[in-house]
Amino acid sequence: MGGASEATDSKIRSPLLTSLQRTAGGHGAGKQLESILNDESVPWVRRMCAATAVEMRMLVPLAAPAVLVYMINYLMSMSTRIFSGHLGTLELAAVSLGNTGIQFFAYGLMLGMGSALETLCGQAYGANKLDMLGIYMQRSTVLLMATGVPITVLYVFSRPILILLGESPEIARAAAIYVHGLISQIFAYAANFPIQKFLQAQSIIAPSAYISAATLVVHLVLSYLVVYQFGLGLLGASFMLSTSWWIIVIGQFVYIITSSRCRLTWTGFSLQAFSDLPEFLKLSLASAVMLCLETWYFQILVLIAGLLKDPEMVLASLAVCMTISEWVLMIPFGFYAATSVRVSNELGAGNPKSAAFSVVVVTMLSFVLSVIISVVILLCSDYISYIYTDGENVAVAVSKMTPLLALTIILNGIQPVLSGVAVGCGWQAFVAYVNIGCYYAVGIPLGFLLGFYFDLGAVGIWSGMIGGTLMPTVILVWVTLRTDWNKEVADAMKRLQRWEGNTPLLAGQE
Repeated sequence: MGGASEATDSKIRSPLLTSLQRTAGGHGAGKQLESILNDESVPWVRRMCAATAVEMRMLVPLAAPAVLVYMINYLMSMSTRIFSGHLGTLELAAVSLGNTGIQFFAYGLMLGMGSALETLCGQAYGANKLDMLGIYMQRSTVLLMATGVPITVLYVFSRPILILLGESPEIARAAAIYVHGLISQIFAYAANFPIQKFLQAQSIIAPSAYISAATLVVHLVLSYLVVYQFGLGLLGASFMLSTSWWIIVIGQFVYIITSSRCRLTWTGFSLQAFSDLPEFLKLSLASAVMLCLETWYFQILVLIAGLLKDPEMVLASLAVCMTISEWVLMIPFGFYAATSVRVSNELGAGNPKSAAFSVVVVTMLSFVLSVIISVVILLCSDYISYIYTDGENVAVAVSKMTPLLALTIILNGIQPVLSGVAVGCGWQAFVAYVNIGCYYAVGIPLGFLLGFYFDLGAVGIWSGMIGGTLMPTVILVWVTLRTDWNKEVADAMKRLQRWEGNTPLLAGQE
């Protein structure tokens, strides 16, 4: 928390200088940041520099491990695609269709429903209502496990579903083999995301990074043996991916029940986990709709691209570009997680200026990193596909799409971070409406028009999708700039009082 009292020091020095000497961390650091931002006796430039230093000391320990967790977890999926891609172009196309066409549906839904905890756990932790975090986590896990049952049916019948959507029967058959090995991963998602959000709300992210890093090493070794040495191909690759996710889940849960850092937030299993489930489901669905509309958007790109001429080549080249895009997206996703924690914590603690300032800092940081990465990708456009496959035709197709890939990465450097602001504030329902209008009423029809009517193929489809991504980004920037942060603090207090009193209030209904 904070250091020595400022009462005496304030007589001889500015509160700004005093606050700079205090240790940033936890609720004390939030109050420290709020004090700096409110200290109008100090010139604006010095105040912003001091506030940035404090914010970075709180943000980096959150964002860096979060980025690492997301990137490592995605590396497991990415390595599975690489192992499969070197089996042949058909296998690479099948994994692309299976991952993006089927598996990403479950990922988006589970991540979205679990993200309701970012609002509730983050604001509860900021308000020091620690005992509720474990209850919220258990409620979310119960709901996500139940949701996994109908998703399993989708996985089982993935082949006829993909054929019904117009995909190539040969690719659909191979994709179904891959998807069947991912069935147990559904329930690993159901356990992982509530645990992940529970830990993130408390700024406990580094242990998840260590667990994920260790699991990645195991995953790479065993995947190589299963795919190449034991000859189990696509089914073996997906089965190992599912197993690795369960290792992560078990490792994180063992940490929770044994760590002293969670002793106040995890008090054991409780029957309260089964109370207020209908209302909790409504909030979870609001979060799910918001995030699913984003994650499914590019999933639809792959499904549409599978209807083009020469679908095997189109899907293979898209697999490379989408894999790179999704992997880089893990950086903004890490910032998304950090932003939702910072904003929800500060709102719960009653620090409106700190919440607003955190949004500015994390958005700028994510944007700058995205631009740098885009430049690197453009410089490597002729060679980057060889990481995934040896095909020269695929390399040529990927090279043509890298400008669109670079632009997508820049937009994705901003939009997910602003979604983190929405989650931290509880605006999920509003963002869901924005996404429906921009992604599905504009982006997808525009992609169809450019891809098929103007015969621009995958490039046209992706261009339309970028147009749909640009619109919600602009809208979220505008809404965030006009936000009344004092009102958001009041709304957070009302939300916590209602939920703690077992009279739930849904996000966006204050």
